Amino acid sequence: MVADNPSGAPAPSGAVAVATDLNSGAIHLLRALGVVDRRTPLTPARLSALSVLVFGGPRSLGGLAAAEDVAGPTMTRIVDGLVEAGFVARQADPTDGRAVTLSATVAGRELMDQARDRRLMAIVEAMTVLSVAEREALSVAAPALRRLAAALRAQL
Repeated sequence: MVADNPSGAPAPSGAVAVATDLNSGAIHLLRALGVVDRRTPLTPARLSALSVLVFGGPRSLGGLAAAEDVAGPTMTRIVDGLVEAGFVARQADPTDGRAVTLSATVAGRELMDQARDRRLMAIVEAMTVLSVAEREALSVAAPALRRLAAALRAQL
């Protein structure tokens, strides 16, 4: 059964019901974590781009724009802010003199590690309201959620 169904419409069944619950849960979880992320000095767009560089490794501006699903000029503005703040460095590409490689600086990695730790601690604290069975269910579901996310990325 769908947890949030304020419309009064009949509850979906089977896979659609699970997808509805996952969608709702994911949206609410990300919104709550967005509140935690506002404790960083970065906008959500800059924090997300920095996260790609910290956890995904160096890449070109085009590669970062593709990973974030934004246009090149938009990513240029995001990166300019990160470079100015000292969180990202631009290095000349050794194989293409016109291209640059973007990478997180030590300060950028430290900021992202702190942001990740705040998110994790917020989740751990929130999990204390769950029953043991619910926490175990999350533990079992976490790898499936990662595989589901990968499958969604692959089909889009």
